[in-house]
Amino acid sequence: MQSLPHQYNVTANGKSDDSLTISIDNLSDLPVAAPLQFGGPGDKYSPEDLFMASISSCFVLSFRAIARASKFNWTSIQCHSQGTLDRVDGTNKFTKVITEVKLVIAESESTEIAERLLHKADKTCLVANSLNCEMILNIVDVSYQ
Repeated sequence: MQSLPHQYNVTANGKSDDSLTISIDNLSDLPVAAPLQFGGPGDKYSPEDLFMASISSCFVLSFRAIARASKFNWTSIQCHSQGTLDRVDGTNKFTKVITEVKLVIAESESTEIAERLLHKADKTCLVANSLNCEMILNIVDVSYQ
């Protein structure tokens, strides 16, 4: 890891025809639109989708790093995050995020250790740590391959 602080840069390019593209150096441009709930077309990623995707993917990447450092053998992980957007004091904001995780581990591993590592990933996820809303982790299943 590089020393902190890190800088991340994203450019949003919009036009009057309602087109919007997110650009990040060295990556393909990503078309973005408002979600259906806000009158958008529903055929592109929305900022709300990308927000939730950042939570789920950060959780998986955090778990991966923790499992690697712990020499914990796992096969696959599925992380589903559901965010509730509500109006609070006249402002729209995410008020709750529920993250549900399913983990498949090697036969030689312990489900108790797996759950401990999942909770550690939940506590170390930098995206989740940057949020100001209720965060709930539900470990749906830890099973053997």
